[in-house]
Amino acid sequence: MALLFPHLHLTVPVLATGAKGVSTRRSACVKALAFLHLGCPPQYRLCLLDCLPPTQVLSEWHSLEVITPCNIFRLGVTRINYHLALPNSAGEMEDFLSTQWESTSVRHAFIRKVYLILSAQLAVTFSVVAVFTFVDPVRMFVISYPGIYWASFVVYFVVYCILICCKEPRRRFPWNLVLLGVFTLALSYMAGAVSSYYGTKAVFIAMGVTALVCIAVTVFCFQTKVDFTSCGGFLCIAAVLLMIIGIVTAIVLSFQYVPWLHMLYAAIGAIVYTLFLVYNTQLLIGNRELAISPEEYVYGALSLYVDIVHIFLFILQVSGAATE
Repeated sequence: MALLFPHLHLTVPVLATGAKGVSTRRSACVKALAFLHLGCPPQYRLCLLDCLPPTQVLSEWHSLEVITPCNIFRLGVTRINYHLALPNSAGEMEDFLSTQWESTSVRHAFIRKVYLILSAQLAVTFSVVAVFTFVDPVRMFVISYPGIYWASFVVYFVVYCILICCKEPRRRFPWNLVLLGVFTLALSYMAGAVSSYYGTKAVFIAMGVTALVCIAVTVFCFQTKVDFTSCGGFLCIAAVLLMIIGIVTAIVLSFQYVPWLHMLYAAIGAIVYTLFLVYNTQLLIGNRELAISPEEYVYGALSLYVDIVHIFLFILQVSGAATE
């Protein structure tokens, strides 16, 4: 009798026999089954054969809510087979399992680091937005001196080009974090300056909706099996179209302000950057056609941060036009 588990992503070969072989086999199986929670390349399947006794397996298997190595051995797994062109020897398989286990641990550490940096960036940005919006003297100062906004835009653009185009500054510590900090301050000032032109109600609505969008996108990306990393070309086209629509909208609004046209453009922009957030989140998570290297934690944080801030700014334009 064979039990196939399509949600387990590894195959383990038969190892040595005898008393010592049982220990080795169980050690390999423990490593393999740990991938149930951590994930590995989707082309693999785990196949458990000759489960004894089969009656006990059939009666108890469906009552198991969580598949763990202890549950597997309690059900009497005595032999493990392999397929799909995996390593042919016990030594090669142990190396394969070790490499996959280490790469998964590195990926999880990479994700934690990126989200830690991202949290710090968002804390700075929304603190600046709050001060620029709710403190009237600061708000009036920002509105009175628009030149600071354009200076921050120049800094934002230059540092962004450096971090995106130059691998060495992006990976060299501590200069990568210094550049990321300068970039965060520049974009924070820009977001705060834009927010100062809107009412507090519109800013609150934009913050709340942005938080909900980010949570929904993150949960979706961790749960879905749909691969959005292959949609990079489509997103590039969408970005170009958004830029063209923005230019046309700016020209039209310069002659006469049309609230619904402004809201339409902002809504399209929010949707496009939400798709970018899905794309970049899946690049960060891995286990897809494309993935970000664990060395690129600055790039990962930068991508998510830019997406979230732009989503906030577009939603702010929608809520601002609606409340006005």
